[in-house]
Amino acid sequence: MQGIRLAIAAAAVALLALVAAPAGAQEIAPPSKAKGATLARVAAPTFARSKLAGPRRGHSVSTQTSWSGQAQQLLVLASETWGGQEWVKLLLAVRPNGTSGWVPRDHVVLGRTPYWVEVGVGRRLVTVFRNGKSVRRFEAVVGKPSTPTPLGLAAIYEVTRQPNPGGFLGPWVLPLTSLSNVLKDFGGGPGRVAIHGRGGASFNDPLGSARSHGCIRVDNQHISWMASHVPAGAPVLVKG
Repeated sequence: MQGIRLAIAAAAVALLALVAAPAGAQEIAPPSKAKGATLARVAAPTFARSKLAGPRRGHSVSTQTSWSGQAQQLLVLASETWGGQEWVKLLLAVRPNGTSGWVPRDHVVLGRTPYWVEVGVGRRLVTVFRNGKSVRRFEAVVGKPSTPTPLGLAAIYEVTRQPNPGGFLGPWVLPLTSLSNVLKDFGGGPGRVAIHGRGGASFNDPLGSARSHGCIRVDNQHISWMASHVPAGAPVLVKG
């Protein structure tokens, strides 16, 4: 799925869909189809605690994504005051899928997106919602039985333009925070799942089929639309 390191200028495209809000002036609610989600751009290297109380265990979080070095923007799940400080709970792009961690609120820049993406693996459909209303729906190729697309809540990790828009991945790749539960190393990367376009040999797998290594392949017109509207950090719910 992951090939040559890709141009990072596309990160600016994703940020165009982000509605900025000043820290301290924003109510943080869990992500939802009806109301969208709060996003956090990591402004300074930080440590995400698995739990606020107890031993300091968790994960280091960089200001950049691990693959193409884009500005790291993650989905906010919750907020809380602890130890006299405000904290936000982020969905992390690490194994196991669904891992989250608490970081100080003053280490991130908060914003919101009205977008929510749902992937129906059984129906092999991708639906994009804006403020709770369906704005796009299209067929997809999903993971085959031996390398299934992992289920659960994820988020867009990067928005990356491809150097060869006619290649296997199409013109854009939207890697997710989720990783394959089967493939621990694939294409030079950690087996990260992505929504991407189609080209070359990937046209051999018709839309509506289950033939990928876990990625979600869609028509190029749809992935291009998503790349220009849905920002990094936006929630992606993958259902059976």
